[in-house]
Amino acid sequence: MKNRKFLLLAVLLGLGMVLAACGGGGNASSGSDGDSSGSGNDSSDFSAAMVTDVGGVDDKSFNQSAWEGLQAWGEEHGFSKGKGYDYAQSNSKSDYLPNLTRLIKKDYDLVFGIGYKLHDAIKQVAEQYPDKHFAIVDDVVDAPNVASITFKEHEGSFLVGVAAAKKTKSNKVGFVGGVDGALINKFESGFIAGVKSVNPDIEVEVQYAESFAAADKGKLIATQMYNSGIDVIYHASGATGNGVFAQAKDIKKNNPEKDIWVIGVDRDQYEEGQIGEHNVTLTSMVKRVDVAVQDLANQTMNGEFPGGENVVYGLEDGGVSAARTNKEALTEDIVKAIEKWKEKIVSGEVKVPSTREETDKFVKNL
Repeated sequence: MKNRKFLLLAVLLGLGMVLAACGGGGNASSGSDGDSSGSGNDSSDFSAAMVTDVGGVDDKSFNQSAWEGLQAWGEEHGFSKGKGYDYAQSNSKSDYLPNLTRLIKKDYDLVFGIGYKLHDAIKQVAEQYPDKHFAIVDDVVDAPNVASITFKEHEGSFLVGVAAAKKTKSNKVGFVGGVDGALINKFESGFIAGVKSVNPDIEVEVQYAESFAAADKGKLIATQMYNSGIDVIYHASGATGNGVFAQAKDIKKNNPEKDIWVIGVDRDQYEEGQIGEHNVTLTSMVKRVDVAVQDLANQTMNGEFPGGENVVYGLEDGGVSAARTNKEALTEDIVKAIEKWKEKIVSGEVKVPSTREETDKFVKNL
């Protein structure tokens, strides 16, 4: 496992691109007829593509962030969709393997699998095509031709937990997860640890929708939580979180004076919270999937493909962070608290838990 610093972060962020996600995926287009060796390719001959998880490139969350990163990489090198980069849309688990195989046969030099659910499919195609290069986001595939990209989501989640604890008036906050498993448990664990570090007496309710693409289920869970007195919900549920935002905005629309908040995930979801002159997005746990995708595509194009490595992005190198777009909601004392805890985490003074077992021990020792 290798923890790589975000060496290219400043360069990539300096591009200042604002990319709109393209819809209607399906079959991916051919990017090039170029060499798939991945070493020293001329940029004009290099191509990269990605296979989405369910939810699509317009899910306003994880897949969209990855697609924006691939678009930014393409724009950086003068490519266009279908001519240098592209994506294949997965609507169900059964689409993963056919989509990956289709892109391989289109001669893409680097193919990303977006999300841990593509683990088995990436592993299978990597074994079948040992001369091709693959990358998986949010999981680790142990193969020499696969680069794994993971994040310290628990660190960023701790910071938004601090924000939630400082903002709640009811001392009741909620967490809505997509699918209950090791990855989303990291979000849950960090969030609870952050909340409890500020005030151990705050109640944290946790519910899982068991889907990353069920906005209706997200809305139902949010309705139940808000009705129970919870006033801040952190979602880590992909497109399911659109339902959480929808319910918060419905409440705000009917009662503008009511303090009701959502904490977004993966991208800065400030825009998702806009309702008239109000905004229900307190902050977002920003996970720079976009920068990681762009970074890895550039490394591979330059002959530096980190095959067999786990490239880890965390709080220290800007891989995760707490968004501060809603300056009205994030008061000075909240921002100061976030900064204080960030320094403690980066310095190693605080080790943020990433599992439920670790969280239980962490909270007991507060």
